[in-house]
Amino acid sequence: APPGSLLAAAEAMRAAGLLLAWALLRPAGAQQCHLAGPGGVLRFTDTHAEIRVPALHRVPSSLDPLYGLVRRCLDLIQQNPLPTELLRAALNDPSSVQTSQVVQYELGYVVCAVVALLFTVAMPVAGMCFCYCRSRRRCGGRLRAHRRSLGCRRHCLLTCLSLTSLVILTSVICAFVTSQRVKWQMEPGLGAVPATLRTLRQHIANVPQGVQMVVDQFEVPRQQIISDLGGLSRSVGLSIHAQLKAMTYTALVDLQDRAGDLQTSLHHLQILDKTARALASARAELEPALQERRRRVVTLLDDPRCTSCASVLGRAQSLELGADYSKVPSVEKVLKALAGLPRSDFAEMIRQGNGTFNSIPELAVERMAQVIQDLRDEMARVTEKVQSIANSFPLPDYTRPVSEALVKAEDRSQPYLREVERFEQYRWIAGTVLCSIILLILACNVTGMALGTYGLSKREDPSDYECRGEAGAKLLLVGVGLAFLFSWLLILLVFVTFLVGGNIQTLVCRNWVNQEIYKFIDTPGNLPPSMNLTHQLNLRRDSNLSATYRECKSGAGLWEVLQLERSYDLDEHLKTPKYTADFQKRLGDFTARLGDVRLLRSEGRQDLETFARSGVDEVDYGRFQEEMKNPVVQTSLPGLARSLEGLQKMQRNGTVAGRLAAEAQALWQMQNSTVQSQEALVAKLGESVQFLSCLAPHLQERVKTTLATMASVEAQLPVQAQQILRQEIGCFTRKELRYFTQYLSWVGQTLREDVASCQPLATALDNGRVILCDRIAEPWNAFWFSLGCCTFFLIPNIIFAVRLTKHFRPIRNRLM
Repeated sequence: APPGSLLAAAEAMRAAGLLLAWALLRPAGAQQCHLAGPGGVLRFTDTHAEIRVPALHRVPSSLDPLYGLVRRCLDLIQQNPLPTELLRAALNDPSSVQTSQVVQYELGYVVCAVVALLFTVAMPVAGMCFCYCRSRRRCGGRLRAHRRSLGCRRHCLLTCLSLTSLVILTSVICAFVTSQRVKWQMEPGLGAVPATLRTLRQHIANVPQGVQMVVDQFEVPRQQIISDLGGLSRSVGLSIHAQLKAMTYTALVDLQDRAGDLQTSLHHLQILDKTARALASARAELEPALQERRRRVVTLLDDPRCTSCASVLGRAQSLELGADYSKVPSVEKVLKALAGLPRSDFAEMIRQGNGTFNSIPELAVERMAQVIQDLRDEMARVTEKVQSIANSFPLPDYTRPVSEALVKAEDRSQPYLREVERFEQYRWIAGTVLCSIILLILACNVTGMALGTYGLSKREDPSDYECRGEAGAKLLLVGVGLAFLFSWLLILLVFVTFLVGGNIQTLVCRNWVNQEIYKFIDTPGNLPPSMNLTHQLNLRRDSNLSATYRECKSGAGLWEVLQLERSYDLDEHLKTPKYTADFQKRLGDFTARLGDVRLLRSEGRQDLETFARSGVDEVDYGRFQEEMKNPVVQTSLPGLARSLEGLQKMQRNGTVAGRLAAEAQALWQMQNSTVQSQEALVAKLGESVQFLSCLAPHLQERVKTTLATMASVEAQLPVQAQQILRQEIGCFTRKELRYFTQYLSWVGQTLREDVASCQPLATALDNGRVILCDRIAEPWNAFWFSLGCCTFFLIPNIIFAVRLTKHFRPIRNRLM
């Protein structure tokens, strides 16, 4: 091949080497799989939150001090604990209940009933007696005589009646407020009973639906895994490419260097051979001309007519050729061994190897397409396995008794709730009317005291008649009459509401708070068989209502309370390997050869082996270097020419001077035309000798190393690619298993604490206590307590009003 084409090929190889080096140093953009990195956190929808029973709480009120006072009064009235024996007899055999037992337990209420009865009888009798006295003009008449102490007594009576009226006013306001609060709380409270029972029944009935909704949430991890599968093959290919590219690119760069050495060495060997031949030929041509020139110069300088020429004669006599390149070693044998090389296109070979290696990501996508599709199909089968959780959940046989008990309770409660609502309406009407009458009595008191006081201030003589004072006295008596007329109705309303509200507080609420009711229900034999809640609710035999309530309140599952764990092991159904075994096996069994890259073909290997055996390293380049140390001509032609020119100026003989000038001109012409061209060839020869002498000592080792490296890389690429493939698939498997684990853990927690939780049952019981005791019973009891205060303070009100009417009328006999 011509030297120009070899140089062009060498330059192309060097450019390819620079590209490979740039690719080697460029940061890898491949995605790396971090084995320790956790998978993403899945977000599941809370699909069952709508069937929870909202918890109710006692709301602080400005009437809390009044409620506390009423509770303390009831604790004084009823100090007996829960009458378990009496309740057991009443529930199991009502005919065996003795009146004495009831009276003994309700002794405090019996005493209050006696007081109420006395009040009911005494007040009307006292009112009739008062009417009789008024008809006799005795009660509420005139003062018989004027005394100095009348003013003090009048002021005392006014103050007492005012204070009594203020107490009654405060009490009636409290009665109005608490009565209205009972009315506001009664309607939603009564409505909450069937609503809560329906919610509980819906909660029980919706458990299978809730389980199905939880199972349907498998779509979240399934979509995530399907998405990850879509990028698995390319991720594996990029990872293999990123981790093996340093080794591969280094080998390709090494191969590029050896190919460059082959091209450049062949180029320099051709130059070496051609230049040595040219120098030997030029020497042969220069030798006769140089001998002739030496003879002529020596003859001229030896001429006696030549003045001072003896000093230059010795240099002229030594004018002869120097380096003889016909004696250097021949490289024809090496060139013959390298003839026709390179037979392979190393640049194309490297480009193809690089392209094959860079196509590993696409090859991974192609090779893994089938296993990816198989894994997608496997996810569909896993979905069917997950569906078995909902299909095998044994709920109907266990929840049916609870649902039937709730339906029965809802049906039986409806008539009682309607009756309670009707009686509450009567109570509110009666309370409102009687509170209005009390307000009318207070209005009579205030107006009577105001008119009477004003009349006294306008009366000049105590015995004079004054209409405003008389009107005031009559208004006070009207109030007294109203008090006598309606007091017995007031005490009846107070006692009825007191008897109902007091027993609810002391018999139900107090024992509900301290859980004595639960203990009573838990005690065997207290309830009749028809009311055996443990059997009706299908509770464990070793369980009781108190324990069940505490378990439900703490968030226990229905299967724990309803004995579901004996027939359905939830943990066993939620074990991860049950759903992931086939998925893992398919990934574990997958293999693919992704590193079969042919970096060096056989013809390229033969070229490098021929290059190493060609004898390039056996040539004695030292002989070239030794010969190059000798000049082309031993005596410097330019120096001799300048010496002749100097002698020419010293000559007196014109003929000699002309001959010296001519010889000097001939030497300059020989230097410029022949010697300088040979010196240029020597310089060119020196470059090639320098390259080849540097390459020769390391040639065998470098070629051998390159061939071993290429063979090693080609052998290691499939093995390491397979290792990386297993590593990446293992990482992917662990990541996807974390999605399965997250989902199954969430399923277990949701089925235990949300969908299949019995916490709504405990919440419903707590809500019932809040509604009955905190929102209804407390204002109810505060109502009768306030109304009772009004009723009993009517007695001093009557006394003070009757006594005060005498002071507003004229005195019969004025005493001076």
